[in-house]
Amino acid sequence: MIDIQSIKQRFGIIGNDSNLNRAIEVAVQVAATDLTVFINGESGTGKDVFPQIIHQNSARKHGPYFAINCGAIPEGTIDSELFGHEKGSFTGAYDTRKGYFEVADGGTLFLDEVAELPLATQARLLRVLENGEFIKVGSSKIQKTNVRVVAATNVNIPTAIEKGRFREDLYYRLNTVPIHIPALRERKDDIRLLFRKFASDFAEKYHIPAVQLTPEALTMLENYRWDGNIRQLKNVTEQISIIETERVITPEILMNYLPTQTALPVIIKDDSKADTISERDILYKVLFDMKKDITELRKTVDELTSGQIPMAAPATQQHITPIKATTVIDYDNTQDAEVEYLQEKQTSDNLSLQDKENEVIIKALRKYNGKRKDAAKELGISERTLYRKIKEYDIKM
Repeated sequence: MIDIQSIKQRFGIIGNDSNLNRAIEVAVQVAATDLTVFINGESGTGKDVFPQIIHQNSARKHGPYFAINCGAIPEGTIDSELFGHEKGSFTGAYDTRKGYFEVADGGTLFLDEVAELPLATQARLLRVLENGEFIKVGSSKIQKTNVRVVAATNVNIPTAIEKGRFREDLYYRLNTVPIHIPALRERKDDIRLLFRKFASDFAEKYHIPAVQLTPEALTMLENYRWDGNIRQLKNVTEQISIIETERVITPEILMNYLPTQTALPVIIKDDSKADTISERDILYKVLFDMKKDITELRKTVDELTSGQIPMAAPATQQHITPIKATTVIDYDNTQDAEVEYLQEKQTSDNLSLQDKENEVIIKALRKYNGKRKDAAKELGISERTLYRKIKEYDIKM
């Protein structure tokens, strides 16, 4: 019999949601095995706690435990970090280095944001999972390791597979035992408990009375979408605790700390899928769809200007009754005007999209005082992608 309450107390888990309890049960049950576990859930739901539950309840609990954020490691060094490298294997490799799969032998590796791994690294990871073998960067010697892998992501993996960003065989190898962590909006009854706990913790930390919610404010809190999940709720509670002089929080006060949720196209949720689509996901999809349209428009313009696509020509006389024409159409000028319009529209749309993307990134960086890791989480992208965008737009903070 699994004592879920003792597990919650030990690892600081708050809530009584049935789906949350089920996730804990599965984590404890699978801990006794060496099966690979795949944890899926939105950012901020607390996925990082479950690998610790698995490790501490396994026979490997006295072995090493490492949590690696795959999205925070530059693509050029990720193989070296995971598998190690030989001296002189690349510029800057002054010494032989052990990777995580070597130093964690006999223990557990938690690969967070595993969907951010490059495809070449995914192939290396698949080999380790299948036969426990890996090769250091710059070496030809096969090494063995005995590591338990727990992976996590907030990405819709089937979609990533369809787009060629994630290996299907790796997904099935990782997904031996899936664990889904419910979003905070799916645990409405737990929001009250979490707010009280956070308010109490911040009251103790800052030596102030704990804030309380009126019934109306609590209803507002429970009905909010919480795209940032528990992490966002904790941040909001801390802000209210520090800034407000009133200790009883009304809806009028609370609404000052809840970002306005923009009305976006309605998305029908498919309950058969583990992921839910956040408003931020929709916004980025719209932006990238715009970018795709612009790329296609540019291609069409290039083909028109190079003569690969025939320009619109006068209608043939077949099946057309002759009529008196009092106006002569200059088709060459019409075609030139059409191409010029398309070129101007493409340039305008492209600049508009870049401006929007640049603006969103700057706002996120300012919100977190230039901390890229926090800004990347807010934007729903990897830290590596954010770093590339900062360089692309030459953003100075």
